[in-house]
Formats: sequence, C-alpha cells, structure tokens
Amino acid sequence: MIKECEENVVLQEDMEELVNSGCLFDDLKGNTVFVTGATGLIGSQIVKALACANRLKDSHIRILAFVRSEEKARKVFGSLLDRGDVSLVFGDVNREIETGENVDYVIHGASATSSRFFVTNPVETILTALEGTKNILEFARGKAVKGMVYLSSLEVYGVPGTEDGRVTEKDYGYMDPMSVRSSYSEGKRMVECLCASYASEYGVPVKVARLSQTFGAGVEYNDGRVFAEFARCAVEKRNIVLHTAGNTLRSYCYTKDAVSALLYILVKGNAGEAYNVTNEDTAVTIREMAQCVCDTFPESGISVEFDMPGDLASFGYNPEMVIRLDSSRLKALGWQPTVGLRDMFVRMIQGFGK
Repeated sequence: MIKECEENVVLQEDMEELVNSGCLFDDLKGNTVFVTGATGLIGSQIVKALACANRLKDSHIRILAFVRSEEKARKVFGSLLDRGDVSLVFGDVNREIETGENVDYVIHGASATSSRFFVTNPVETILTALEGTKNILEFARGKAVKGMVYLSSLEVYGVPGTEDGRVTEKDYGYMDPMSVRSSYSEGKRMVECLCASYASEYGVPVKVARLSQTFGAGVEYNDGRVFAEFARCAVEKRNIVLHTAGNTLRSYCYTKDAVSALLYILVKGNAGEAYNVTNEDTAVTIREMAQCVCDTFPESGISVEFDMPGDLASFGYNPEMVIRLDSSRLKALGWQPTVGLRDMFVRMIQGFGK
C-alpha cells in the first residue's frame, strides 16, 4: 500500500512512530474525521497520521480533508489521494460547509498564520476566525459529532501578568485591542468563547487546543516563521540576524507531539475546556534559541548578530514577554511530549527537501 509521506523519510518515521505508540487510534476506528486547514503544517500531518493508522492498524478511518485549492492539496498529499481512505472536500470556511457524508469528529485548523498578514489584513484575520469557526461549529452541530477540536494559540494569553511567566489555562494577561496586530490574538479569544458557548448552549462537544509554536519534520523550507529562518541560516551557513533583543521567552512543541496532543484532546478532553499544548522543557528566549541552533550545527560556522530596525511594528512582532505554558491539564489525559528542542531542529532540517 502507498505510504503517507514517501517524499519525506523523516516525516514518515514520525507518522509510523506515532501510530505504533498507540495514541488513541483505536478510539477512532471505523469513524469519519473531518479536518479543516488540511494542507497546513498541523492539518496535513493529522491527515497523514490517520492514514498511517489505516495502513498499519487497519483502523478503517474515513478522512475528509477540507481544502480550498486542489492543486495545493495534490502537492501536499500526492499519491496518498489514490488510496481511497483520504477524500478531498472543497470549500471555504467563510461559507456554509456541506458534505453528504456522516461525520463523527471534526478537527478545525483553518486559520491565518502569518504575522505580516495579521498586520496588513487584520479585518480578514478577524472575520476568518469568527465566521469560519461559526460555520464549522454549525456543521459539527448539524452532524451531531462525537468530538471536535479547535486549534487556538498561546497568543490568547497576551502579555502574562504572572511573576515567572508560568501560564495555566486560567491565566490571562494584557492585550491591546486597538493594535491591529491583536487581530489574531483577539480573534482567537473570541472564537474560544464562541466554542464554549456552542458547547454550553447547543451541546457541541468542542474542546480548545492552545498550541505553542510548533515545528519539526514537515516544515517547508521557505516557511516564514522564526524557527524556519534559524534553520535556513544553519543550512545556508548564514549568521542568524535578530531584529530585537531576543528576550521573549516561550516554550515550543514538536509537530508529531502536537498531533498526538490533538488526538488526546479530541478523544479524552472535556467539552468546553481549553488545553495548553507544549513541551515545557523547551522554554527558551529567542536569543537562546538562536544560539542553540549555532551550537547544534557547529559545522555551519554561524553566530548570532543583532540589527535593530527603527520600526518594529511593520514586522508584526509581539511585545516582549515571558510565557511558560503549563501543560499539566493535557498531561492528565495521558499525553507526554517526546522530542526536545535540539532534536526538533535536527529533524526539521533533515526533512528539508526530502
């Protein structure tokens, strides 16, 4: 049978390790899973992980990948689409969503993801979050699904007010609603409230996953986020140039671990609740992450430089902050992270162009 990630050996290893770890695939056996944002980093790996479970464990999961572009979908999934267990559903989350098939579970990952886009297109960022998720929630309600997960972000916490930056699902910090950069963060906050409201008023079993920045095998070489830029610097033997002091501290999560977490939340999470998704051991500042890349790939001969522009706002950067997500609630479901920061970079780079 055709493998799920034949174009990327490292990602294929990840998918098979995930399936062989158990990770609740038996709970999804014989069910239909509807995935939005299916051509994105996390959405595509969810689709491939479920398909891998079908091949290795005869899970008979029907996978519906909701996409806008057939061309992009065929580029992302390739010959996997010829197997029969993954079907494309074409549409736009901003419009009413329809499919004649029964659906048991929904994983909603469609969202704007570029910091620059948040600044240049704040209206579209907000409306896609609100209208798009409303349409998905109505779809899930109409299908009477068994479970749904909404992919939110650590950005809902704003600038945390806790002394050590440690943040549980009940902690919230300052956010400036008059900043267009808040279009993403405030949009996510409002959508989380919408999810909780649909759970309370209509009984939709929706849970919220607050993901830290997530990367690893499967990230495209030209990805615009900071971790990808650091990795490209190592590959191309270019010094890492920081445009801030790099004092912002966050924790991160490996792609495979994030997919695992989403399945735990989907199957075992409580409706109307949020779960932080992160590897607490990866908490570092941007500056420390840059140095970690230099140290992990000494053969590149690169170092960290600083170049502070006059107008940081145009870059779409968030204010400096310290935010250590607490993943205790997720771990209580049985989940554990498996890949640390150095190996996240190693496996991401190994997966580039493979």
